[in-house]
Order: sequence, then C-alpha cells, then structure tokens
Amino acid sequence: MQARLLLEDGTLFTGKAFGSTGDSVGEVVFNTGITGYQEVLSDPSYCGQIVTMTYPLIGNYGIARDDFESIRPFIHGFVVREHEIVPSNWRAEYSLDNLLKEYGIIGISGIDTRMLTRRIRHLGVMKGILTTSDKRVEELLEQLNGTPLMTDQVSRVSTKSVFSAPGTKERVVLVDYGSKSGILRDLTKRGCDVVVVPQDATAEQIRRLSPDGILLSNGPGDPKDVPHAAKMIAELLGEFPIFGICLGHQLFALASGADTEKLKFGHRGGNHPVKELKSGRCYITSQNHGYTVKEESIAGTELEVTHINNNDRTIEGLRHKKYPAFSVQYHPEAAPGPFDSSYLFDEFLTMIRDHQKNTPKISRQAQLAAAYEQQANGAAGSVSKGELTYAKK
Repeated sequence: MQARLLLEDGTLFTGKAFGSTGDSVGEVVFNTGITGYQEVLSDPSYCGQIVTMTYPLIGNYGIARDDFESIRPFIHGFVVREHEIVPSNWRAEYSLDNLLKEYGIIGISGIDTRMLTRRIRHLGVMKGILTTSDKRVEELLEQLNGTPLMTDQVSRVSTKSVFSAPGTKERVVLVDYGSKSGILRDLTKRGCDVVVVPQDATAEQIRRLSPDGILLSNGPGDPKDVPHAAKMIAELLGEFPIFGICLGHQLFALASGADTEKLKFGHRGGNHPVKELKSGRCYITSQNHGYTVKEESIAGTELEVTHINNNDRTIEGLRHKKYPAFSVQYHPEAAPGPFDSSYLFDEFLTMIRDHQKNTPKISRQAQLAAAYEQQANGAAGSVSKGELTYAKK
C-alpha cells in the first residue's frame, strides 16, 4: 500500500505504508540514533510528533518486551528509509509492523529520509500529515492547515493516579510529565522508595507524601503549556532537594525566573556532546527535546549554568545557587544511549543526604502534636486527608 508524507511547505514524499492506515497530523522531527528505535517509539516525549529516523535500516532487530520506555507508544507517525519486515534477533517477540498496527500508528518507508532531514535542518521543524488515503494533495494541505498542533501532550502521557515502587532508602517523589521507565529503573536500582505522581499534583499533595527529594521527569511539548507545574516547583523550591530532567529542567528554569524558547530543529539522538563547565569534561549524551532555556534569561536569577552543548552552545545544565536543586537538559538514564551521565542520580542522592544533615526533619509526631494544639486553641488548620487518586491493586 502507498503512503504519503506532506509537509506544510508543500513538500510531498511518496513511499510504502506499514503499520496502521488512515491520516495522522503531527510535528515532523528527526532522530539521529543508530539503534534504539523501540525506545524512541515508546518515549512519551514524542507525543504528537511524526518521527523520522536518519539511520537507514529500521526494524531489523524487532521488538522486545524489556526495551519499552513506557506502557505504549505515543508518536503520531514513523518515517524510515528501509523497513525490515522479518527481524533477526533472538530477543525479538514481534515485529515493528505488528507494534505499529497494534497502536494505530502509520509508518512510511522507501522515502529519501536524508533529504527530509536536510529540509528540516534548513527550514526548521514543521507540521506534516502522514496518510495512506488517496486524497488529492490540495485536500491534504487543507486538512493539514486546519489541524492545530497539540498543546495537551503532558496531560495525555502522564499517569492519572499515584503508584509506588517501594524501596528501603530515600523516598523520591517522581513527578510524571511523560517519564521514561529508565528514570524509575535508575532510582529503584539505588534502593529509593519511589512514589510516582501525576503532572498536576499540587505542592501540598506532594508535601503529604513526605518526600526526601523530588525528581521532575522528562515529557513532551512546550514547558509553557503546563504553567501549573512551574508554580508547584516554585512553591517547593528550597523545601526539598529537586532534580529536573529534560522538560523537568525547563520547568525548573521557569520556576526560578528564567525563560525558554523553541529550537529550530531540536536535539534528538544518542550522541550529543555536552561539556561540564566545572571540570571541562565532555559527556556523550542521549537527548530528545525541542525547547531550550534562553541564556540571557539566566541573568538576574539565582541560577548558574553547569553544562553547555558543544555543538550549538545551548544550556544543558543548571544549578540553583541558594537551594539544593539542579537540572540537566539531556537524559542521564539514556535508554537508548551512553551511560556517561548516570552519576547524576548519585549526585541527587548525595544532595538529599546533605540536605537532611543540614536541615533535620521535624518528626511526624511533633507535626501532629502541633496541629492538634492549634485545633485545641481554636486556630485555623487541621490534619487534612490527601486528594490524589491512587492506583488500584
């Protein structure tokens, strides 16, 4: 079956369909990873996007259960040069084509992905429509122009209820803006008691969980589309140690008074060089984002830049000068990609322990006693119940 990809500038690509059928509109982006197409497909940060893989052969090692980064794919289309129908890998449980069919995702192969990538690099990311229909180009262009890009991706991909991954060490509240499974794996591997909360959790709801630290996850879209998240972070800043990843990094910047902007074509791949300013060391990182923190907006805030991108000099890391909080624009959990930056999870736990030494917690018993004393004296306030929705067993 034939499939077509039409860009908003009128550029048309015609190829062969695989996966599902129909029409799908999204932002057309490219990923430069050589391997890891399953992790790309299942990364919630791609919600609302049509993803082009620059590596020419995709599907050759199939789909394995253990390689998913979320419960399902959220992308709006998949573009490859050559689609391998029969995978050759002892771990493969089914094919790429089966996966896309199962979740209603359209794929197109046999097009010049090199030309498409160069066009995006030259003109910037743009809307596109991927279709297996026989509609005229004029009809498709009208449909494309009449379909706005999504702005509610975070609410679509975030968990709707609280759930936990029990551990014996520090309690970390993971705010899910579209979190990859790799983040949870890295925390539980270090013995953390992880509680995952929805993207709209309030500061008060998070306080009730008595966290030792808060991790702000990656996620899709424009950070300014989730203003409630920046508000929550600003309220908890200084109260708990905070670590932000990708979208969490951008939200941390907004909460601290900085600003963000859209990149021309973003950073998506597993080999982006990042320089740590303190040591001068270069790390090879996994990245997936279309927005960045504006360098000039850092002036006048309590933030300092810790990492920069060696390709385009954009900000890749921030640290708060006053409070125990830091963030990175890239993915220390990789998946796929190099593990150069996994040490950041250890730095986060060290920050939590240092914070506990310097600011010992008031015991829960003392908090309850103070609350009941307020009630006895007729003061406002009481020990209230949580409002979060918890996952059912």
